[in-house]
Amino acid sequence: MNTDTDTETRKKPLSRRRVLALTGGALMAAGCTQGEQRPADKSSHASEERAPADGPAEGPDGALGANFNEDPDSVTFAELRDLSASWLRGFVPMPEVTADASQQRAIEELLDAHHQGYGTVLSLKFPYNHRAIPRPGSSAMTAELARVDRVLHTVLDTVDVLAIGNEPFIESLPEDRGSGAMNTFYETVAGHIIAYRKKHFRAHCRTHLYLGALNFLDDPDKRTAATDRWMSFARRTPEIEGVDIHPHVAAPERVQPYLDYILPRLRDDQKFLVTEFSLVQLWKQHLSDTIPTRFARRYHLPSDTPVWKLIKDAIEHPFPEQKWHDFLAMSPWFERNKHFLRDQVGHFRDTGRLAVATYGVTQGAAMTENFGPDKQPWLLNSLYANRTVEHPADGSPAHTYGFFDDFRALQRQQDRRGS
Repeated sequence: MNTDTDTETRKKPLSRRRVLALTGGALMAAGCTQGEQRPADKSSHASEERAPADGPAEGPDGALGANFNEDPDSVTFAELRDLSASWLRGFVPMPEVTADASQQRAIEELLDAHHQGYGTVLSLKFPYNHRAIPRPGSSAMTAELARVDRVLHTVLDTVDVLAIGNEPFIESLPEDRGSGAMNTFYETVAGHIIAYRKKHFRAHCRTHLYLGALNFLDDPDKRTAATDRWMSFARRTPEIEGVDIHPHVAAPERVQPYLDYILPRLRDDQKFLVTEFSLVQLWKQHLSDTIPTRFARRYHLPSDTPVWKLIKDAIEHPFPEQKWHDFLAMSPWFERNKHFLRDQVGHFRDTGRLAVATYGVTQGAAMTENFGPDKQPWLLNSLYANRTVEHPADGSPAHTYGFFDDFRALQRQQDRRGS
């Protein structure tokens, strides 16, 4: 999705004043001194953003950003500017890390974003949902920690937040979660990262460490000994500044159990991330509904057309923007929840414990492949309707009804918080 225009815009970093306005000072951080050579920081304002070397790094507070997940090529900096986004998050699948971690696309994109003045969040994804997770002392663990070192050499003191793990409770086998092997693995990785930072940095680092995301906490059966141990480790480890949560839920009220679970288990000085959240489970419940009668009449469609078929048609032959807008606005299940993003970010901020929340930007290619009634409709969450709506004449993608405007409004609120 990168265009010549986007390539040119990548060369224009945000001013320091703009960065601080967007993030409420969240990018102010402590200087670090490392015992080994690191890639040079090319940011035009990096040196003036650093606090004294013996001061603590100031962490983000209530920030809202954009999330590209595993697909860094799906979003351009022009689109981020249109959103007024000030933070960017993605994850790196660790098997993709080679000798030069800066060449991995997600890492490369976040380094580029950092140099342009964005706050950055990187999650480390360890995909062990189809094979046993490495045990401490094994050759597999040695290989994994070597990949971790390559990433740390590239990103420490550059990315603002490093989440240790992406979705560990999904990206591991049930038997490893039940036996404690999953917890042991992530505790080992976390300990290794903490030791690496202590060894190579003589002062506080701008990179804040969090444990990766908890899923399914709205289901009491998913609150287990493994999740309790996860929170206990985070609480008793001083270098860990909090945990991440991913509330993908079937109703807005089902986000609250996540907060009810994690907040009492965090230290008073800890915060939380929400690098993914959505109503995707609610959208999926309505894929087999018929399209709204009023919509069918307006666009001369069969009244028994299922929602999933309409979406599939929009993927194959993108709609005019007004038609897609009408589909969402006339669907009660979407219209009732068009302010989910606004309301939920407000609720996260009201706790006083939110570090950063990020939200999906575009409809990625994987979201639209083989679309049918059993497909997870992630594409209904995105801030841009880039694959279901015709592109306007200027080439920029259509804005998603409800979510796009609310995201921008939340950024204005963030500006006022930081002023």
